[in-house]
Amino acid sequence: MPSAAQLAWLIPVLPLIGACLSGLGLITFNRTVNRLRKPVAVMLLTCVGAAAVLSYAVLAEQLAGAGMTEVLFDWASAGTFNLQMGFRVDPLGAVMLALVTTIALLVMVYSDGYMAHDKGYVRFFTYLALFSSSMLGLIISPNLLEIYVFWELVGMCSYLLVGFWYDRDGAANAAQKAFVVNRVGDFGLLLGILGLFWATGSFGFEEIGSRLSEAVAGGSLGNGVAVLLCLLVFMGPMAKSAQFPLHVWLPDAMEGPTPISALIHAATMVAAGVFLVARLQPVYAPFPAVQATIAVIGTITLFLGASIALTQMDLKKGLAYSTVSQLGYMMLAMGCGAPVAGMFHLVTHAFFKAMLFLCSGSVIHAMEEVVGHEPVLAQDMRLMGGLRKFMPITSTTFLIGCVAIAGIPPLAGFWSKDEILGQAFGSFPILWAAGFITAGMTAFYMFRLYFLTFEGSFRGNDKAAAALLLAAAGKGTGEEHGDDHGHSHADHPHESGWQMAMPLAVLAVPSVLIGLLGTPWHSRFAALLNPEEAAEMAEHFSWAEFLPLAGASVAISVAGITLAVLAYLLHKIDLGTAVAGRFPALNRFLTNKWYLDAINERIFVKGSRKIARQVLEVDSKVVDGVVNLTGLLTLGSGEGLKYFETGRVQFYALIVFGGVIAMVLLFSAFG
Repeated sequence: MPSAAQLAWLIPVLPLIGACLSGLGLITFNRTVNRLRKPVAVMLLTCVGAAAVLSYAVLAEQLAGAGMTEVLFDWASAGTFNLQMGFRVDPLGAVMLALVTTIALLVMVYSDGYMAHDKGYVRFFTYLALFSSSMLGLIISPNLLEIYVFWELVGMCSYLLVGFWYDRDGAANAAQKAFVVNRVGDFGLLLGILGLFWATGSFGFEEIGSRLSEAVAGGSLGNGVAVLLCLLVFMGPMAKSAQFPLHVWLPDAMEGPTPISALIHAATMVAAGVFLVARLQPVYAPFPAVQATIAVIGTITLFLGASIALTQMDLKKGLAYSTVSQLGYMMLAMGCGAPVAGMFHLVTHAFFKAMLFLCSGSVIHAMEEVVGHEPVLAQDMRLMGGLRKFMPITSTTFLIGCVAIAGIPPLAGFWSKDEILGQAFGSFPILWAAGFITAGMTAFYMFRLYFLTFEGSFRGNDKAAAALLLAAAGKGTGEEHGDDHGHSHADHPHESGWQMAMPLAVLAVPSVLIGLLGTPWHSRFAALLNPEEAAEMAEHFSWAEFLPLAGASVAISVAGITLAVLAYLLHKIDLGTAVAGRFPALNRFLTNKWYLDAINERIFVKGSRKIARQVLEVDSKVVDGVVNLTGLLTLGSGEGLKYFETGRVQFYALIVFGGVIAMVLLFSAFG
């Protein structure tokens, strides 16, 4: 009987089969399939569930000590060139398979409640299954070329899901932005992959790493060229995992349905970049310049995301910038040569960030009952408040997520984030300082989100505030938007149904407990991914080193939480006056997201349009002018020559004689 690892190719194939069946059904029998929404959803859930069961079996084998399994077949060959495809299962892949299938399964259950009344219900589930399949295929890919294929499929699915409500201008624009920004990163990734193949003759991770180092050591390849190729490959993860300056697409992706926001931010799109950097550690590790660049970019990203999150009033965008910041922590770990710490934070973050986003979806879903389906109103925290007494399950799980991401022990976020800060302290103390300060900012803005949303009095029935928000967004008054946007449907929100509440409760368990698998004195997570590193960590662990760093990390997080309590729960501090009033330029800088979107708009959007207009002008005046002139000359010469068509042989002979005389004179003049 084959082992689970030998059947791992079925893990991406099962959701793919379900997506293909429902997709073909939508194309051929659209009305019938849309009426069978529940059976289709059950079929797709079964496919993803079967993939999850197989993923758990693969993980169990790895935990039991099974070695790496790699199955390859010849895909293309020409002479000595042989390109292989297949699948690969190792501890890193097993962890990611279990993570992705778990989150995807819970998101699909949640979506049954969230998208229940959406006319695109079946299409949404089809996209979810295809998205999951693409990410799972990426995880088990044995080489860079196969990864690139699934990399692009993940990007395509994110485009479809971010722009799912394509009739909304915001969603259509966000999908285009995500597509264009990721094409920039993917172009660099493709150049890097081709360059590494040119330098090493291989697409395999370990082979590229060893051959690249040998080529540099032997002098056949310059160190600068090798570093450039590595950084080109890193451009792909920069875009996918929203690293500065290619992070700008991720907050706008909140225009898609909230379940897909949870899936993108927790286990698929953004996780793909971090996973690829972990896979490429054999390539990056020999080059300190590459590692330092990754660490610096990660540090800029973590501080940028946290600083912008401080001023966000949109609940989902606040969480989105939180994701940007946490992805920066993961890249900082990768740059410090600690991929195990980065992957551990990816896993812990996936559970509590998925829970936080699904909580936000529950809040938005409930707010729509009061303020209508206008996102400007349903997602703005200025119209929330006091939701804890109406939504106890959502508020409790959201609070657990806030404590976890703030880094308060013993919840998951403390162990993973503290491990990253410890690694940074030993490698780049300056970068550690930035990560340390950001930890306090994280605790502050997350509890700011919690208090504005769930504590105080409910503000959703404030028609004047709603009208101001609509006017500020250029939406006009509530009455102009009809009954859905301008009039309340209920006096207060209600807790979501079991389909939406159950995934929150399930995700709360690992958000609390999974961090205990990574305790530095006995890290079971490190023992799975890298037993040698785990043994070294246990051997060199010192309470004298651990307690000061961990204590400082907890202290700054508690300070951030205390400030949020004083400002937004007890209202003892007016931060609007204390900060925005005294430092208006800083407040504008953060509110306008470091002006990066404005810079992109001016330089790239308007700049490319200006270039396009100039090219169009050259085309219309020069190229078209030449073509039109050629036509006119042909027409004119034809009109003139027709008078020489007399039909008289003597006249033709005279023309020939004249031509000969002209040629003789011409050659005589230049002879």
